[in-house]
Amino acid sequence: MGGALSTVVTSMTLGLGIAFLGAVCGVVFAAVCWQRATSPGAGLVWGLGYALLLWLLLPAGLLPLFNTQQHAMGMLDVAREHFPELVAYIVCIGAPLGIALGTLAPNEKSNHSPSPFHPLSPSRFSWPRAILVGGIAGVVGGWAFGKWMEQVNFFPLVANIVNANSRETGIALHYGIAILIGVSFGVLFQRDVRGHGSSMGWGMAYGLLWWFVGPLTLLPILLGKPIDWSVVRGGEVFGSLVGHVIYGLIVGLIYATLDRLWLGFFHESDPINREVEGVGLRSLESLGRGALASVAGGLVFSLVMLSIGALPRVAAIVGGSSPVLGFIVHLVISALIGMSFGLLFQHEAPNLGSGIVWGMLYGLIWWFLGALTLFPILLGQPFDWSAQAAGGILPSLIGHLFYGAATAAVFLWLERRHAAWLALDPRIAAREAKRRRPMGTPAPALWLFALGLGLLLPVMLSVGGKTGY
Repeated sequence: MGGALSTVVTSMTLGLGIAFLGAVCGVVFAAVCWQRATSPGAGLVWGLGYALLLWLLLPAGLLPLFNTQQHAMGMLDVAREHFPELVAYIVCIGAPLGIALGTLAPNEKSNHSPSPFHPLSPSRFSWPRAILVGGIAGVVGGWAFGKWMEQVNFFPLVANIVNANSRETGIALHYGIAILIGVSFGVLFQRDVRGHGSSMGWGMAYGLLWWFVGPLTLLPILLGKPIDWSVVRGGEVFGSLVGHVIYGLIVGLIYATLDRLWLGFFHESDPINREVEGVGLRSLESLGRGALASVAGGLVFSLVMLSIGALPRVAAIVGGSSPVLGFIVHLVISALIGMSFGLLFQHEAPNLGSGIVWGMLYGLIWWFLGALTLFPILLGQPFDWSAQAAGGILPSLIGHLFYGAATAAVFLWLERRHAAWLALDPRIAAREAKRRRPMGTPAPALWLFALGLGLLLPVMLSVGGKTGY
């Protein structure tokens, strides 16, 4: 009796302590981000960044200092020990806090915010646009994710959610979920999407969130199993993490592309504010600047590849084995990725620091897209999204970050030189200034969450492997 009473009192005390901690975190978050959470999507991104920062400061940072046993452990071991808290902070604190604040915070300007692709004209939130464009983006992203699910025979497990075990039922359910998530992306982020590159960033962050919410939380509940937030379980579903990242990137890119077409078809253009340069000319200039900038990024990345002996493997793409041939192939691939960076990230960076971070995020994106996915396919092998495979190519992750930072820095310098020439005309200067991403957007929170977890999760969840590209 006394033991039972003690257990009840202890549980109540623990519950009150957690509730008090959540209340304090909510008050602090509201005080800091009240003016910045101008939409549910913006609030969500700030909430996710806030949750990751809290985890880095508390369970993975300050609290181990007061535990002498954990203090003797390495930083990576401490992070792995507190992986369940990371999931809890993101799912139970960051996501609900962010969406709630973004929904309730004053956002009079959000309904009249400049359109991402027509910056001088307002664009109201449109439910049909969010649902249709987001749904189509979800289908395309679901198709890419489904390739991995087919490879690992995951569809029957999905079908178990509705007490079935057929592959066809799992496929139908998978696409239904993919469409719903795509629609929710459009609803949350329509006001925040300004360009293709940043939209890929929102998509990556949203995909990471759904990995925590879906495979780690909702899936076991729907299957009637207990929730397992352990680092071991995280490593077991690492392939699903990569799939959610790829899904999110594709949803973000497709959504931005179709959203631009929607605005072009259904919103009248202002003939007074015609572009000084045509779309084709701007695209060609961005391609050229991206290709030039990629020389710097490719050379920096080649130093990492040389140190890990990856150049012969790159040469194998064209049937060779010479490091010199591998270096040439590497520069060609670098140029293609640099050109895509130029197209996707025009006018995204208001300063050099933000430009470099966007570049690092794009380098991280290509580690998931390239090293983990496309590179094995180019070698005629099936792609492997396991934690072991990710652990084997962690050195190339550093190379991708260096590549992105160097490419973005040179690209921004070239872009600013061109903008300075356009600024000779005051009217053009005013228009170009409005194209740049302003300060105070959710971009810093996106960088913290997507870059932080994009680097941390592969290191925490991988279990080693052979070093390669």
